[in-house]
Amino acid sequence: MNKPAVLATRAVFPDVIARLEQHFDVQSNQDDRSWTESELIAAAQGKAALFTTPSERVSAALIGAAPSLKAVCNMAVGYNNIDVDAATRAGIIVTNTPDVLTETTADFAWALMLATARRVTESEHWLRAGKWQKWRYDTLLGVDVHGTTLGIIGMGRIGQAIARRAMGFNMRVIYHNRSRLAPELEAESHRAEYRDKAALLREADHVVLTLPYSPQSHHSIGAAELALMKPTATLVNIARGGIVDDAALVDALQARRIAAAGLDVFENEPALHPGFLALSNVVLTPHIGSATEATRRAMANLAADNLIAALTGGTPPNILNPQVLARG
Repeated sequence: MNKPAVLATRAVFPDVIARLEQHFDVQSNQDDRSWTESELIAAAQGKAALFTTPSERVSAALIGAAPSLKAVCNMAVGYNNIDVDAATRAGIIVTNTPDVLTETTADFAWALMLATARRVTESEHWLRAGKWQKWRYDTLLGVDVHGTTLGIIGMGRIGQAIARRAMGFNMRVIYHNRSRLAPELEAESHRAEYRDKAALLREADHVVLTLPYSPQSHHSIGAAELALMKPTATLVNIARGGIVDDAALVDALQARRIAAAGLDVFENEPALHPGFLALSNVVLTPHIGSATEATRRAMANLAADNLIAALTGGTPPNILNPQVLARG
């Protein structure tokens, strides 16, 4: 009997491809070409499942043009690259990979926050350029992290993990979320206190964004929100591009309306607003929040687990639209 055909849309660990090949006929984009939508639609023909990453748009047009699809398994916790509603209407299972990247991404949020507050990359560039000639009392002065107020917008698994780490820095934690956490979760999150978004932006010394992207969260941080922040405050975005209005942030950083920003995600990435490159008060990283080998392997294997279950009659551990299964 022929094995179901599966498409891995980007390069992935060869041993994960080997796992999938035990069950399926796998076409893998190990050359890691960035396909256009039409190329992706062509490659999806006859496939029972897609193993995707956040960089591929699984649109309603693709779903409509690939009637053999039964599952789309995303190697990410976010899934705004997939039209889940269109997939659900078509009876296609959609999965993601939560939990396995929570702690690693929280670690990176702190790395980015500290680098931003203490001007680490700016200092390294200054040193490499041969500008360090002597010690001065006012060389590259940053802002403190310890004993300050941390504001977290988006208090899901990653936001809570970031908050727990604040204990070691003796910080006060405030947060904004679509709904307030249960009291026991607030207690576990270093006694986090709920605020509306405007109050959080006014109070926080360091703001970290961990909310999911959706049309409702598009440009959640724009010129008006940046104007509420302290001039000494920092902003860190490890969530998704599009949550911040990048043009407005460039303007705010140029005018020093906030002290600095640390960004791992961007609108239209891998393209980014050219204004960022001319600024010294922004730390830029290429969407590496979950980028440790152990975590990326865990993500890839969980995506494979989801895909294998979806096509072999099991229940995927991380299904986003379980109503598809209920249809039988």
